Amino acid sequence: MEIDHVESFPVAIPLEEPVSFSNRTLTYRDHAITYVRTESGREGVGYSLGYEGAGLIADAVESLLEPLVVGEDPRDTERLWREMFDGTVQIGRSGVLLRAISTVDIALWDIKAKAADQPLYKLLGGHADTVPAYASGGYYRDEKGHEGLREEMRRYLDEGHDVVKMKVGRRSISEEADRVAAVRDEIGSDRTLLLDANGAWSGATEAIRACRAFEPYDPYFIEEPVMIDSVGAMTDVNEAIPYPVATGELEGPRYSFERLSDDGAADILQPDATVCGGITEWLKIAHYAAANDVRIAPHYNWNLHASLLGAIENGLWVEYFYRDMDVKVFDDIVETPLRPDGTGTIPLPDAPGHGVQLDADALADFNRTYESYQAN
Repeated sequence: MEIDHVESFPVAIPLEEPVSFSNRTLTYRDHAITYVRTESGREGVGYSLGYEGAGLIADAVESLLEPLVVGEDPRDTERLWREMFDGTVQIGRSGVLLRAISTVDIALWDIKAKAADQPLYKLLGGHADTVPAYASGGYYRDEKGHEGLREEMRRYLDEGHDVVKMKVGRRSISEEADRVAAVRDEIGSDRTLLLDANGAWSGATEAIRACRAFEPYDPYFIEEPVMIDSVGAMTDVNEAIPYPVATGELEGPRYSFERLSDDGAADILQPDATVCGGITEWLKIAHYAAANDVRIAPHYNWNLHASLLGAIENGLWVEYFYRDMDVKVFDDIVETPLRPDGTGTIPLPDAPGHGVQLDADALADFNRTYESYQAN
């Protein structure tokens, strides 16, 4: 089996209205989509969230990575990952290049599982047939006050979730504490509350003050209280508060996660296979974490991460966004999106491959949308 060619292109899916987290407002979501095809007609697909750079990721795939993998056996995921990483290390190691590698590697594993006639999670170890999911939301929108936040959380409870996550960090500490208090009051004392600051606070002192203000409302973790590269500050926060720091959604390969874990910067790691280098690297991070009794709660991309979580023993939750909340909209291009079953649990796909089939017509439409955004 040989790789015949690689195709990568950007798509942009508009939001109905702008949505904000602590330090950014978005009007659309863009992704880089990568197809790897073999001479025998097998096809695998990978993807990564672009944050308005999906075109750069796609260009990197076709200009830098395709020449490295064409003619190779797509099942040689370890060797091809190393050749892609080492082959771009002088201008890569993380960011755009690593996202590009991620998309190719995910597509390779899709082919590999299809060739083995196995669902991905079975090929990788088959620890569980279903995985728990938390409902992620609590974003900021104009006119959305405490009652809107409460209504959103009620909806998640009605869907069967006992674990919910909300954004913090865009407003003053006292205002944020009021928001957290409102959510805790709405969900009750027996359910699990997660917080996500997206690196909102400039240093450990401010972050610790905020996290201590949230302490009476019993959060399970605080995600990214400071910017991800401030490992020392992250460590100070993790040591100063009684609930753990979680981080990892924007981190690079295993080496970054090793430092986070060894320095005590986080007790829960959140690798994203579309960011950290693909499935090959995600597994190394998860297994390293298992050796240190650290739990994994991957970021976003539940259609893929559900299968990965089902393959490891130290998985915690998959992050899930309801499409009608108009925050993460990737399901608009997925033929059969995964969805919780009414108990906050996601059954894993049983078809060969990673199970994420994309809609060709939707891809074409949203590729044109991306091009129109770039033209304006």
